[in-house]
Amino acid sequence: MNVLDRHRRLETLLPHFRELWHPQPFREIRPAWCERWPALAAELLTLGDDEAESLNADAQAALAYVARHLPELAALAPLAELPPAPETSPVQHGDRWDWEIPGRKRAQIEAFAAAIAGGGGPVLDWCGGKGHLGRLLAWRWQTPVQTLEIDPALCAAGERLARRLGVAQTFVATDALTIPPRIAAGRHTVALHACGELHRRLIRHGADAGVARLDLAPCCYHLHLDGAYAPLAKASTLHLSADDVRLAVTETVTANRRERRQRDRAMACKLGFDAWRRQTDGMPYRSFKPVPEAWMRAGFAEFMAAMCRREGLPPPAEGDLERCRRRGIERQREVCRLAIVRHAFRRALEIWLAGDLAAALAERGYTVELTAFCRRELTPRNLLISARRG
Repeated sequence: MNVLDRHRRLETLLPHFRELWHPQPFREIRPAWCERWPALAAELLTLGDDEAESLNADAQAALAYVARHLPELAALAPLAELPPAPETSPVQHGDRWDWEIPGRKRAQIEAFAAAIAGGGGPVLDWCGGKGHLGRLLAWRWQTPVQTLEIDPALCAAGERLARRLGVAQTFVATDALTIPPRIAAGRHTVALHACGELHRRLIRHGADAGVARLDLAPCCYHLHLDGAYAPLAKASTLHLSADDVRLAVTETVTANRRERRQRDRAMACKLGFDAWRRQTDGMPYRSFKPVPEAWMRAGFAEFMAAMCRREGLPPPAEGDLERCRRRGIERQREVCRLAIVRHAFRRALEIWLAGDLAAALAERGYTVELTAFCRRELTPRNLLISARRG
């Protein structure tokens, strides 16, 4: 299935299931779908902790689970799976290029580099940090590479590493959101995990400026959004809020048990405060500013006191405090289980977002492919958009 056919089919199916992936159980005590499919809601709420954790971490397994109650979801499963990118030529592991790179990051860079083919011309490394990817490509392809990075300190470190390896890599310390995209004209441009508007700007303006070849692994689609997501492709009509877009990148594969316990405790504290606010003002959920981590490390009483001061609410009395604490724990357990339905659509939404980028490139005259450049265990942000002129 080519990328444009996949995108068109997702355009048709995802709106049909909007009532499942759009509501947020954190905000809505019982999303409307719980009443429409009570057997699904009841079964989810009886799941054990380990099974709930496993389903939340694996969108494919969650989709299969929910499809037992909604068989029409089976049509979405093949659209939420991508073929692996063909390996152009394996990157030889060695110790000459990978100084100062953590192991997981090094493996991601090597997988990305192995999945793309050089065009024989100069390369632009978009938002490249210390230029690890650019340095590997300069060494592997024996071609000049220019790396764009906003942080001058990272540029200086990258220049030092390039000199150490003896490759033709230069750095430009600049903000990719403001630099004229024509800098990419005629070049093979690569971008590994460029976030939000950084990758959208490259496609929106860089293609018009004449990027010759593009290999892009997008990341953090929700960053730099001003309200709802504005599709880049004329062919894209799906409406996504900023929270819908954020859903696409909530999957993680590196959190250990201790980090998961801290996450669950933080959620229970927030939901306990939400219960008190609902009781106090009788209003439904209202968003609040990010909570300092130090407040999470304190006891529940201290957390509630700090939140009430900040949000202008009277602090709960001792009896109310304990009821809110218990309610927060209960709600955290419910949210974890009901969110499985939303998470079942996470990968499909991400592929739709990447498909919108790919379709925008196709509308600008590129031949485009969408594949996975590595296993999700290495990074869930493993989508690769490869575009070529002509």
